[in-house]
Amino acid sequence: MRVKRDELTNSWAWCGRGTVLVALIVPVLACGQAQPPRPPSPVIVDIQWAAASTIRRAAPGSDNWPLTWGDDGSLYAAYGDGEGFNPKVGRKLSLGLARIEGGPGNFKGVNIRSPSGEQYGNGSAGKKASGMLMVEGLLLMWVRNVNGRGKQCQLAWSEDRGLTWEWADWLFAEFGHCTFINFGRNYQGARDEYVYMTTPDGPSAYDASDTFVLARAPKGRIRDRDAYEFFTGLGPDQQPGWSANIADRGPVFSNAGNCRRSGISFNAGLGRYLWWQVLGEGTKRFKGGFGIYDAPNPWGPWTTVFFTEDWDVGPGDTGSFPTKWISEDGRKAALVFSGEDAFSVRDVTFVVAQTGQ
Repeated sequence: MRVKRDELTNSWAWCGRGTVLVALIVPVLACGQAQPPRPPSPVIVDIQWAAASTIRRAAPGSDNWPLTWGDDGSLYAAYGDGEGFNPKVGRKLSLGLARIEGGPGNFKGVNIRSPSGEQYGNGSAGKKASGMLMVEGLLLMWVRNVNGRGKQCQLAWSEDRGLTWEWADWLFAEFGHCTFINFGRNYQGARDEYVYMTTPDGPSAYDASDTFVLARAPKGRIRDRDAYEFFTGLGPDQQPGWSANIADRGPVFSNAGNCRRSGISFNAGLGRYLWWQVLGEGTKRFKGGFGIYDAPNPWGPWTTVFFTEDWDVGPGDTGSFPTKWISEDGRKAALVFSGEDAFSVRDVTFVVAQTGQ
């Protein structure tokens, strides 16, 4: 079941596939379909997915897949509860590392072995990556499930592209699934001198929250807990407010009971941030839905690009648009998602409003 924008009313009101468009005022009540939490995007008016038969899959049995574009031109990734790409590592890891070379149609995954980075443990008992970012040659990773019960986030970093890792002596006990906002190669094209992080506002990577939180730190002080500021909301001038006190944090995105795992990256060609957010409880390996939202700034205003509770394939629990695989004009991209418990890649075309051309 998919909710689709009606081009005549600029509303979201399709119920199922091939059904009749219902009146704007009753789409949810009449169809039993959840409504997107944000209005339609004024820039991306439609999204065209490549046929399901064209999806490329690799590293079967491994999921998660946060990604970043490295300084050497490769994508760097982490996977969970698996043995990575062929040839597999030979033992199931709760956190494994990999480098992905090539484009979305001819990629090659290479496992990175790292005794100081790899982790073991099943499910919530094992540490897993939730965010990856390379900034001026420093590879950063947010890690979840720090307390062994699916809660808390910790930062790790590598100065040799994932071979060896150091771990912060602090963590965010308040958050459970921290992830970075990704820009271009080696953080090129970033909006300013900060690194941005988003997370559901709750300590668990397995329980939903009502809101997402936005935080930032100067890119030269990412490893310093005292450098972080938290988004408090927009002022009367619509400028973002920030506070060093975590208790002052406010929501950057709200969706009651549905703020879970996500991935976010900047589409430079369109000048829009793209935020993939999984929907619903339980695993989505083989069936489920998600929303894609866009905005001109990390703090919004966020609008809906795509929304479905039942995609034509399983979306997995995580997804993102690697910036390396977004075309220069921003209209072609590839979604990397963990459907079928694998590194899954599906091409996509963004249809842009005439005013955005």
